[in-house]
Amino acid sequence: MEEVIRIGNCSGFYGDRLAAAKELIDGGPIDVLTGDYLAELTMTILYNQMQTRGENMGYVGTFLKQIKDVAKDCQEKNIKIVSNAGGLNPKSMAAKVESILSDLGLDLKVAYIDGDDIKEDIEEFQKDGEQFINIDRGIPLSESSNTIVTANTYFGAWGIKEALDQGADIVICPRVTDAAVVIGPAAWKFNWRRNDYDALAGALAAGHIIECGAQCCGGNYSFFEEVPSFRNVGYPIAEIEADGSFTVSKHPGTGGLISVGTITAQLLYEIKAPAYYNPDVIAHFDTMKIEQTGEDRVRVTGTRGSSPPPTHKVCVNSLGAHKQSFEVLLTGLDIEKKAEIYVDQIFHNLGGMEQFDDVDVQLIRSDKENPETNEEAHAALRITVTASDPTKLGRLMQAQITELALAAIPGNTGRGAAGYNGDRVIAYWPTVIDSKRVTETVHFEGQSIDVLPTQRLGLEEMYYQKEPVSIAQAPSGDTTIIPFGRLYGTRSGDKGGAANCGVWAKTDEAYSFLFEFLTIEKFKELAPDMAQYKIERFEMPNLRALNFYIHDVLGEGVSSNHRIDGQAKSLGEYLRAKHIEAPTFLVDQIQ
Repeated sequence: MEEVIRIGNCSGFYGDRLAAAKELIDGGPIDVLTGDYLAELTMTILYNQMQTRGENMGYVGTFLKQIKDVAKDCQEKNIKIVSNAGGLNPKSMAAKVESILSDLGLDLKVAYIDGDDIKEDIEEFQKDGEQFINIDRGIPLSESSNTIVTANTYFGAWGIKEALDQGADIVICPRVTDAAVVIGPAAWKFNWRRNDYDALAGALAAGHIIECGAQCCGGNYSFFEEVPSFRNVGYPIAEIEADGSFTVSKHPGTGGLISVGTITAQLLYEIKAPAYYNPDVIAHFDTMKIEQTGEDRVRVTGTRGSSPPPTHKVCVNSLGAHKQSFEVLLTGLDIEKKAEIYVDQIFHNLGGMEQFDDVDVQLIRSDKENPETNEEAHAALRITVTASDPTKLGRLMQAQITELALAAIPGNTGRGAAGYNGDRVIAYWPTVIDSKRVTETVHFEGQSIDVLPTQRLGLEEMYYQKEPVSIAQAPSGDTTIIPFGRLYGTRSGDKGGAANCGVWAKTDEAYSFLFEFLTIEKFKELAPDMAQYKIERFEMPNLRALNFYIHDVLGEGVSSNHRIDGQAKSLGEYLRAKHIEAPTFLVDQIQ
């Protein structure tokens, strides 16, 4: 086997399995332990943490518990630790980690990275020409009247590499890209140059696959019946080689599954175009080759890379309007008429709809005709009101709704809180900044080292040109009605105010049919509640996959939209439940 660096990821989100770090250390050989804890929602959580618990907070506290569990073993086995658990306050987290190491009598060296926080620089940058255009909505930040509470640049991998070059054993990162915690150690191991774009693209693909932890090991997998066991689902290891090729595996004795399908699903997660942007490289997901090389071993080769974009992504969170939600169960016959009467009655008692900035009414028809249980007779009426004046919301509003309980339509019953309680919500503003304004700073053993992004080094730009691909003619003949998901897998998720839904086939024949069948128009027909939104379709024949990018469906992000599934995690499974007419020949293949 060629020389590799084995990078295991123990966390895909803030709240992931605490024991995963220890299990990865104990379960077999790894060289680097990583943890990805930051999503747009997490930045909001960490901001609220700082407001309630003090300015010295703002980091992922559970990571400290994991450090206590694994630090001694990591020192003995020479395992590096790289994590973005520093969140909004990597300096304080680094100090906490050093205190833990001291208490344990260990001499591991800690570095932290900062410089991502540009909140105090926003106004100056705007005066200097930065518009901070909202990626989803296409409008400048100047058109928002919200108060900015956080603004963090997504750093790449080179600060991490510098910290490891300097001799750090533990690297505490701020808001780096999810894949950076994998790219950095790989670049350190093989001493990649800034323009080794194919190798970097491979590491980016590896990072994207393992960033969500167990999700590439059978978690949330459409064809879940293929997974031998969901007990103790394993966490992934990327065995990365010098040219950027890699194999995804997991420790023996763990549950879950690593297959071409589970890896394909994760590659389609929360992406837009096949050209996957990162501040260090653009990876072309439509160039890679995926193959099963053994039990729970999938090898990925051939990922091509291009020069990084001229901008870095920025996560801006701001204080939005006040929102309040309430939900009632409507029961039995004439659900729509009952909902109409109830909404009219409630807002008449509140003094009229027009006093609010926005009123969102959702009637969720979970009721069944001729129900066999009481619960099967229920539909949910969910109402969310938005107001710039907080005095219109809160306990008074709830009281004015509650007092009508015995004077409303029959069979209604309250369902408790439905999302918002009258407080201001955090609105997410995804944007970019010119990379010439970006500098990472690595702090290690009393020194501060500035690291410039690739875009500031004056390197020649290199772009991979995609070769045209021909798709075989779709099979024809007799058709059979079948649920879409019996033939195709999906993986969906949030991208700020947008959502993506990746779809893939298991065979070339099934992909040929999918390619012609699932147009944007057909997608909207199958999911009519998506029809009002702009949708883009992207094609990845090498993965037998399509990706649909749905603009604006999540409003101002997970923290402030009104959907029950505010992160679009269930969108793909919703699509798989729809019935389609498919060639009988394809249906027979799965019998």
